[in-house]
Amino acid sequence: MFRCFFPDACADSTYEIDFQSLYTEGYRGILFDIDNTLVPHGAPADKRARALFAKLQDMGFQYCFLSNNQKERVAPFAEAVGGLYIENAHKPSTKNYLRGMKLMGTDCCNTIFVGDQLFTDVYGAKRAGIRNILVKPIHPKEEIQIVLKRYLEKIVLYFYYKEGQK
Repeated sequence: MFRCFFPDACADSTYEIDFQSLYTEGYRGILFDIDNTLVPHGAPADKRARALFAKLQDMGFQYCFLSNNQKERVAPFAEAVGGLYIENAHKPSTKNYLRGMKLMGTDCCNTIFVGDQLFTDVYGAKRAGIRNILVKPIHPKEEIQIVLKRYLEKIVLYFYYKEGQK
């Protein structure tokens, strides 16, 4: 029943993902959510984010930010770390997941998605045929509509972990 929302993998933080292993496995493109995936909601790209994207670029990854937020939020973040971006993405619609891969020159076999929400990030990536990693939110302060979705996510994650997923 909830399997369509189950992530392919989970991590405590984006900054703990072994991107070198992903590159070795053949991944060449990464789609990222921004808020609470890379920085607290509304925060600019910090030193840690800039270092991560410099490292990813050195490894040979393409990356694109896929956000439901507006251009005023997404563009400055993407520009600070030298990334492509799609704002107002309407996740979980698959249209902009596919557009992001086209911008990066990748496909669903060599692209991975990293985000902090099941019902937008993970569900959209799964619908687009993209492997995904769910990360824990960076900061507890969130917009009210996200706070409400977090309660539903707890139910889905209960069944995810009950089935022995990690």
